[in-house]
Amino acid sequence: MPSLLEVNGLTAAYGATEVLHGISFTLEAGRITAVLGANGAGKTTTLRALCQMVRAGGSALFEGRQLVGRATEEVVRLGIAHVPDGRGTFTALSVAENLRLGAHVRRDKDRVADDVEKMYARFPRLGERRHQQAGTLSGGEQQMLAISRALMLRPKLLLLDEPSFGLAPKIVAEIFRILRGINADDGVSMLLVEQNARLALELADRAYLLETGRVALSGTSAELMADESVRRSYLGV
Repeated sequence: MPSLLEVNGLTAAYGATEVLHGISFTLEAGRITAVLGANGAGKTTTLRALCQMVRAGGSALFEGRQLVGRATEEVVRLGIAHVPDGRGTFTALSVAENLRLGAHVRRDKDRVADDVEKMYARFPRLGERRHQQAGTLSGGEQQMLAISRALMLRPKLLLLDEPSFGLAPKIVAEIFRILRGINADDGVSMLLVEQNARLALELADRAYLLETGRVALSGTSAELMADESVRRSYLGV
């Protein structure tokens, strides 16, 4: 498969503190790629650097177009949607209003209502709560809303930051099942940051392990599952 995203020597810093030290990886179109690592390894910063939410250097080519140096809004318009850690829903707005906001940069406004209904079909709980304020939803429902709002962009690439964080195992299983279906049915490529390595490797096709802002290991999910150091440090076996 062709590469959708090619990252070479990507750096990122908060003020004078550099967090990413020249990482490189590729993401194939139509595939799910996971970024693993302990707290502070640079996983979240990787997604923020791709979205140009932090000061970044190096190269990140999305469909051959350079992301580094663009405004965040330009990155979104290229077809990259970000589901941040903490979900980032507009808590004072209703579920329906949050979804419509997700489509604010789209030009095909006549199709937005159809896509809202598609989100309700994919996440029935959101349909039941369409008029409810987002801030009154459960944690799992807010995560479903955050993912749905990102999908309203009709992205080519979905960036997911710790979608399992703080959620009950049953809800996590449901969300990851739906993510797998979105990838298979709609062909949306995904870059998944996840501290639960087993969960991420079961979903992803390929994975990269970050340690202190550098790529320490990469390979297919099966290869990382079989790696002794990964099994001992991240899988608990």
